[in-house]
Amino acid sequence: MLTVAGETLIPYAERITQTLQDANSAIAALKGVQRSTVKVGMVTTSRNFGPHLVARFQAEHRDTKLDIIIANRRSIIEKLEHQQVDVALMGRSPRRIQVDSAPFADHPYVVIANPNHPLAKQSRIDPLELSNETFLVREKGSGTRMVLERFLEDSGLAVPRIQEIGGTENIKQAVMANMGVAVISGHTIHLERQLGLLSVLDVQGMPQIRTWFAVHLKGRELSEAAVRFEQFVKEQGPQFMAEFFGEPATTPRGPG
Repeated sequence: MLTVAGETLIPYAERITQTLQDANSAIAALKGVQRSTVKVGMVTTSRNFGPHLVARFQAEHRDTKLDIIIANRRSIIEKLEHQQVDVALMGRSPRRIQVDSAPFADHPYVVIANPNHPLAKQSRIDPLELSNETFLVREKGSGTRMVLERFLEDSGLAVPRIQEIGGTENIKQAVMANMGVAVISGHTIHLERQLGLLSVLDVQGMPQIRTWFAVHLKGRELSEAAVRFEQFVKEQGPQFMAEFFGEPATTPRGPG
């Protein structure tokens, strides 16, 4: 068992190890003996499009290998802090650590329900009409949970029934089973809407538009490959998202 002092040193040891790995990778790349590797972190809500964006980059940069880590927002921030991730795709930039961030697309959040829900066919729904609904929510630490809490605060809606269900996919299945409604990223339900498995409720004040960012730890010297990937996301991300989701290309608004 480690002492308190030993546990305190763990994150510093991790950073030293990562720095040495980065240095070895840079030297090896100069010698041409191995492909460059970029560790890309993705918050859970980006899992539907993130791998496709990575695949498009790799099609143009076959000399670069991208390792993907998908986790909730809190975990990705920790991995950025400990330099276990080079570049992360996420929503609102973290405040607990200093980062450099580049917006690349708008990120809509919507209220979803079973297609047979009584409100599914209504328009201009007053948020107060949701006061008797059970809201299915992500775990604390997720960006989706934070958006829901902000929506409830802004609408003055006191929700008596909240049921926590870990993971976006689990929430979608629970909504399909008519267990309740949920606030969720519109970019996670593209297929389900096409198949008629989920409906987006026309609630006043929704969708709430956030922003997708490519993020790296401030002050960290990125490899050339990581810089190329981040630049690719910034420059081609808007058009990619428009094509992937069948929406008009938009210029992201910045912090959100």
